[in-house]
Amino acid sequence: MSFKSFKIGKYTIEKPIIQGGMGVGISWDKLAGTVSLEGGLGVISAVGTGVYKNRAYADKVVGKEHRPLDAINFYSYKALKKIFDNAREICGDKPLACNVLYAQSEYNRVVEDACKAGADMIITGAGLPLTMPEATKDYPSVALVPIVSTAKALKILCRRWEKTHNRLPDAVVVEGPLSGGHQGFKYDDCFKEENQLENILPPVVQEAKNWGNIPVIAAGGIWTHEDIVKMLDLGASAVQMGTRFIGTIECDTSDVMKQVIIDAKEEDIKLFKSPVGYPARGVKTQLHRDIEAGTAPKVACISNCVAPCNRGVEAKIVGYCIADRLSDAYDGIKESGLFFTGANGYRLNEIITVKELMEKLMNGEDNS
Repeated sequence: MSFKSFKIGKYTIEKPIIQGGMGVGISWDKLAGTVSLEGGLGVISAVGTGVYKNRAYADKVVGKEHRPLDAINFYSYKALKKIFDNAREICGDKPLACNVLYAQSEYNRVVEDACKAGADMIITGAGLPLTMPEATKDYPSVALVPIVSTAKALKILCRRWEKTHNRLPDAVVVEGPLSGGHQGFKYDDCFKEENQLENILPPVVQEAKNWGNIPVIAAGGIWTHEDIVKMLDLGASAVQMGTRFIGTIECDTSDVMKQVIIDAKEEDIKLFKSPVGYPARGVKTQLHRDIEAGTAPKVACISNCVAPCNRGVEAKIVGYCIADRLSDAYDGIKESGLFFTGANGYRLNEIITVKELMEKLMNGEDNS
């Protein structure tokens, strides 16, 4: 099967592969810029930009770990602009997206920051982004790509956007429950057959047709060329893949994180409770053993990263601060880092270039 290019808004993506947005520091300038250079769509994560380059771009940091103080620093515009500038040096004027979580603090401000920094499109999940068009009303050329888990959610969103802003999504990501990080389903629902990607994709494709053939991007557990073919056969225009890109030389995260995922066995990858309020998938490590033993690092809400956490209230209930622990993973601190991965992360067994990975995915050479 030969893969075709597709469009998101006015932007043409040469290859139907979108690199998932992964924070803190997993998909920043090097990874996203290189994916776009190679014809896919690189996605810069807006999460935790204040820890970029050893916190050099955060205006105020505290403590010996130099944690960014409050959301204005954790979601640093100066750092995000630098990340986009660096990515543009790699990919030029090829399309480049920014992933901004709907659950994060100061969502509208960070979306505007991303538009100012040079994002061609905004991708948003971790909640149904009903107000997404409001955040981009001053940037009409920026494409909007919400993430949903059901056809019903897409219908609700399209109705609301059309009514409030006379706007529809330029594309939509439908994410199944095998993805890394936060899920769009409750814990028990993640394991139900009817919620698996191959079953939720066709109804979303059908609903998208009701609104003018919105391109649908399938995400969650996609690993091989054959997986991509299957999703395109089910009506998707493209796929989104996150974990596979962690196994690249250009991935911005620490070598420690890459090795943690390479070393992980299938039984090590679990769904955990998260301060965000959704279950999240990652590798069970020393951090989780310390949480169970009551010896995990003390929760002190420094960065105010996500609104549902309520300034550390939820973090104390689940036993960890997500901002601090993801920052530790980026910094390569194995003992206290939080290492997100998709359900297939145990299949990662090598570190290759983005170019090599894209060739494997496009040409069917990878049957791992």
